[in-house]
Amino acid sequence: MEKLRIVFMGTPEFAVGILDTILKNNYEVVGVITAADKPAGRGQKLKYSAVKEYALANNLTLLQPLNLKDETFLAELKALNANLQTVVAFRMLPKVVWEMPSLGTFNLHASLLPNYRGAAPINWAIINGETKTGVTTFFIDDKIDTGAMILSSEIPIDETENAGHLHDRLMELGSKAVIDTLALIEKGSVSTVIQKDTNDIKTAYKLNKENCKIDWTKSAQEINNLIRGLSPYPAAWSYFGDNSEEWNVKLYEAKIITEEHNYAVGSLICTKKEMKVAVKKGFIQILTLQFPGKKKMNTSEFLNGIVFSVDAKVY
Repeated sequence: MEKLRIVFMGTPEFAVGILDTILKNNYEVVGVITAADKPAGRGQKLKYSAVKEYALANNLTLLQPLNLKDETFLAELKALNANLQTVVAFRMLPKVVWEMPSLGTFNLHASLLPNYRGAAPINWAIINGETKTGVTTFFIDDKIDTGAMILSSEIPIDETENAGHLHDRLMELGSKAVIDTLALIEKGSVSTVIQKDTNDIKTAYKLNKENCKIDWTKSAQEINNLIRGLSPYPAAWSYFGDNSEEWNVKLYEAKIITEEHNYAVGSLICTKKEMKVAVKKGFIQILTLQFPGKKKMNTSEFLNGIVFSVDAKVY
């Protein structure tokens, strides 16, 4: 049995949960690689990644390369003398990096591969109405999320949960999968399965303004799935229009009302406490939203300060 000397690579909060579990299971982490600091907010102050915050708090050796092929970085990485690299929500690695350790480099991905390869697997599983998802560990190769699979673990998706809740459950599931994977590698008893490509593989495309916009002509279920799948971040959005005014509004929580009606799709119907949008075969009742310049709030709270006309619509 070979003692593991691990370099951990990751950036967001999801990766922090995995790194924390590795340390709590008494594995040696000889270095942490994370993204360079980025300016954020109105003041454009440099913001640390969640992994950097954790690494500093736990006195871990930290590297933040701008270029993963930079000779200085590669020399620093080699000097850590790791025999294994573990990657969680980082970025594509060049061959010179993932081939460096003797025991290889493995990645934890928040989907049941080969489905949902890509940047946003948690979001797209909900957006596409999946009833189950999971995590997969695999050895990295020269493509994105295509390497030989080590372990996978599955959980159901509740029909009401959002991406934030699923994120937390997958972080817990992923932590166990990583520890189980480390144990197999440490014992030299890893058995891998090659991913098979088929025509019906679903992709976890990078989220952008366009694919986060609500199309109100879709079914109530598809619209609600989009809202759940993008909540709490980055949030589904839509234009709200009334008279000559227009707002870009984020929606965080909604529910489906199945009911026949004669309203045009996109009509906005409000009472003093409720807001709903007409869709095919029913309504989407908006429960939590955020108007520009306002805080995120529930709809009844929001409607205390605004009145829409009968001509108000969303689009």
